[in-house]
Amino acid sequence: MSRNVGLKGQVRVYVLWPLLFSILLIIFNILMYFVDRRAGFLTTVFVVIYIGTALFLYFKNRSLILNEFISFATRYGQVQRQLLRELEIPYALLDESGRIVWTNESFEETLKVKRNSRRMISAVIPSITKNKLPEIENETEIMITHEECDYRVSMKKVSMLSILADSDIIETLDKNSYIIALFMFDETKINELQVQIDEQKLAVALIYIDNFDEALSSIEEVRRSLLVALIDRKINKYMSAYDGLVKKLEKDKYLVLLKKKHLKSLCENRFELLEDVKTVNIGNEMSLTLSIGVGMEAGSYLKDYEFARTCIDLALGRGGDQAVVKTPESITYYGGKSLMSEKNTRVKARVKAHALREIIESADKVIVMGHKIPDVDAFGSAVGVYRAAKSFGKKVHIVVNEVTTSIRPLYESMIKSGDYDDTLILNSIQAMEAADQHTALVVVDVNRPSRTECEDLITRCKTIVVLDHHRQGSERIDNATLSYIEPYASSASEMVAEILQYIGDNIKLKPIEADCLYSGMMVDTNNFMNKTGVRTFEAAAYLRRNGADVTRVRKLFRTDMDAYRARTDAVRNFEVFNDVYAISLFDGDGVDDPTVIGAQAANELLNINGVKASFVLTDYQNTIYISARSIDELNVQLVMERLGGGGHLNVAGAQLENVSLADARNLLMETLENMQKEGAI
Repeated sequence: MSRNVGLKGQVRVYVLWPLLFSILLIIFNILMYFVDRRAGFLTTVFVVIYIGTALFLYFKNRSLILNEFISFATRYGQVQRQLLRELEIPYALLDESGRIVWTNESFEETLKVKRNSRRMISAVIPSITKNKLPEIENETEIMITHEECDYRVSMKKVSMLSILADSDIIETLDKNSYIIALFMFDETKINELQVQIDEQKLAVALIYIDNFDEALSSIEEVRRSLLVALIDRKINKYMSAYDGLVKKLEKDKYLVLLKKKHLKSLCENRFELLEDVKTVNIGNEMSLTLSIGVGMEAGSYLKDYEFARTCIDLALGRGGDQAVVKTPESITYYGGKSLMSEKNTRVKARVKAHALREIIESADKVIVMGHKIPDVDAFGSAVGVYRAAKSFGKKVHIVVNEVTTSIRPLYESMIKSGDYDDTLILNSIQAMEAADQHTALVVVDVNRPSRTECEDLITRCKTIVVLDHHRQGSERIDNATLSYIEPYASSASEMVAEILQYIGDNIKLKPIEADCLYSGMMVDTNNFMNKTGVRTFEAAAYLRRNGADVTRVRKLFRTDMDAYRARTDAVRNFEVFNDVYAISLFDGDGVDDPTVIGAQAANELLNINGVKASFVLTDYQNTIYISARSIDELNVQLVMERLGGGGHLNVAGAQLENVSLADARNLLMETLENMQKEGAI
């Protein structure tokens, strides 16, 4: 072999340098003859001996050196192969189809694969299917879990053309052929450390006592300090069990810092503190309730605190007695099972009325807008705002896209009176044309942009006022100049009636306008049987003084015979689910306003003994409208929120699109079943 193999490159030069040096000696020998012949002769003898010795050593050691290099190269290839076999990282080669071609010992040991196995990689690692193999030369990575260990699997295509470019034995016929190099990196420890770091992050929570002043006023003065101490102890003891730091900010406000891992436990237990604090009773007639807002994962403590403030606003806007947890991705609600107590003071109504007056006076015109498919409360409250703005000499429009059967009697009465011009009622297109930067938009009876008559108006107008009595959800009008949302109020008409008493001294409602507001209150309270308080009747008395006629209103809202029969059918055809839920399906055929009939049927079903909540599903214009009602044992708002809707604790609704009545019923039953298992209701 050594005769057919030669050296090249720097090694060849290194081996030949003694022979190359002999040329220099020969030149030196010639020059010595010019100096002295005897010296030249002696030098010649030395050069001949040197060259002979160099030639002898070169030819003698050449074969030995070549054999050593060949032996080294062979051992080097074996070492490389052995190193890959003993590499601690699981490594394998796959063909284009994903079949295993070669594996090392670590791969075989980790995945229990025999050597020289020709199995498909999907049979060994099911998550690596053929469509997950790399399609381009860039590296592809996926995460897998095997035997409770997490691995990052890296796969890269290697072209066969580059591998066989210098081969004299094998050539590739397809320039696009390739093999796949697969590495498995164990990242179990890294993931565990990441989880630990994530769990150590701090979450910021704010705790407010909803009815602190009302509860204190319900007990003797000597016991008030004891009640405060008991509440402080409850909150501190509960949070200390989760390694939380509690700082009292005000008499009824607390700041809490706790680790994210403990917050998970709080969420799993659905914030038991909400129910635990209600057990504090030392003679107080009213149970204390809490609102909790938690912010986390916002990127900084300041942003976490801002999240917590937003959550507190949401919790209070939804009636209190609940916890709201906000992350950059989601908002989660817990609790909210009890009714919010009515506040007897009207200070807030007076402050909001003065703020609304300033907004109206500074605007050129006012546009009032309710929710889609407007009901009597939306229309009545809009008429009340119309009268307030008109008393300040402003041009006012009310946005109504469809005059439903529920508001048609009031609408026709206003038109027949002749006291209102033709531009009072506008549709969405006309409202967009009338609105400008100096227009004040007042949104009544709704706080969700997608449910308004014209969502584009919210972005068109700079000055926006929201007056609503529905509990807030994740979707809300964020750019409102003035927001007055009171879930304890019976209706938006009640709120507007209160505002009218404080917004100006010379506000005088016309009888038809008083009828509109009174009708809104009457319908939303189911003839003053639901959600009525002292302020509800005071607002009704104010409207009576302004000319509202109960008999006239009752006549306006009498239903025709077909509608009455339809409501009777909806009530008769109900079914009982889990012994406490009455569910009825109503197809809405043959009536003008089936959603109103569905709501009336839901109210009727509550009169059945043992029924905690009623749900009437109405099919109208390819949409399933769900009317949910309860008295005081179930928060139907939580149920409707799961279905994309909202409302109040005992009056709520939702809309489902592209589903049948039967599918909607099954979805409702499944939601009720899941919420019962979770303890959410």
